Amino acid sequence: QWKKEDILSRFLQLTDTDTDPKYLRDIILNFIIAGKDTTATTLSWFVYMLCKNPLVQEKVAKEIEHATDSNEVTKNISEFAASLSEESLEKMHYLHAALTETMRLYPAVPVDPKISMSDDTLPDGFHVNKGDMVAYQPYAMGRMKFIWGDDAEEYKPERWIDENGCFKPESPFKFTAFQAGPRICLGKEFAYRQMKIFSAVLLRFFVFKMSNERQIVKYRTMINLHIDGVLSVHAFHRSSDKKST
Repeated sequence: QWKKEDILSRFLQLTDTDTDPKYLRDIILNFIIAGKDTTATTLSWFVYMLCKNPLVQEKVAKEIEHATDSNEVTKNISEFAASLSEESLEKMHYLHAALTETMRLYPAVPVDPKISMSDDTLPDGFHVNKGDMVAYQPYAMGRMKFIWGDDAEEYKPERWIDENGCFKPESPFKFTAFQAGPRICLGKEFAYRQMKIFSAVLLRFFVFKMSNERQIVKYRTMINLHIDGVLSVHAFHRSSDKKST
């Protein structure tokens, strides 16, 4: 008999002893936080990176146009969004690379702490006791020259593109924005889909520029790496020179 494996079905299959309302509430809350705040934070930094790198912005826009076979900007944004297919999203290798490069420099979770469940010794000989907190820092790791090369602090989506123009992934132990190993982020592919759809719609219709090119954008360290204050940008419609917002 066919059995549904979605999260709601799994909850319904639990016994009364397993269905503590607080436990189920906390699971759903975790999904909401992990699937909303991290994606929104990454997209904010992505827009900032595109504003600071207009050539990348235009290259992404051209790829979206080619992948969706849309030579002219349609007037209906909703129709364009609805028409985005899995096939067209898969063609957007450079967009995928640009988003990944954004997460390398501005990971949604800048510091990721873990609790040791038993006494252990790390590969470098450092001893960890049960209950100790061990944290790694994706923000710092993404900027280390001995990991990414002398251009580690430069925004270069091309580092993720191979000689055939396809996206070239790195080891999750090198690019740690989604963690690695058995506890790698379950929503990784879903997050990419969300961000690619959102980015494709925006960049197909608008050009983004900083309202103040001299603005110094800083981050605010919380659970997620938020932009401190407001990122003020102008959006110009691609079909005209008129500023939209």
